[in-house]
Amino acid sequence: MDVVFTNHAEYQLKERKADDVWVKETIKSPDIIKQVGNKFYVVKKLNGKTLKVVYVKEKYIKVVTLYWI
Repeated sequence: MDVVFTNHAEYQLKERKADDVWVKETIKSPDIIKQVGNKFYVVKKLNGKTLKVVYVKEKYIKVVTLYWI
């Protein structure tokens, strides 16, 4: 499935020094998944940090935002 990033998510990738590969890995095999309506909140521990990604699943996966927790 294709993964696209909103403008906000693209900005957050740069601002938070994250890598799109990490985001895709978090979506593909998360440690924690929570769904509220059509939004998915996924969490994965990567390189000693924990990444949280929020996305909407449509014909593709649209990443809304991401942040380190």
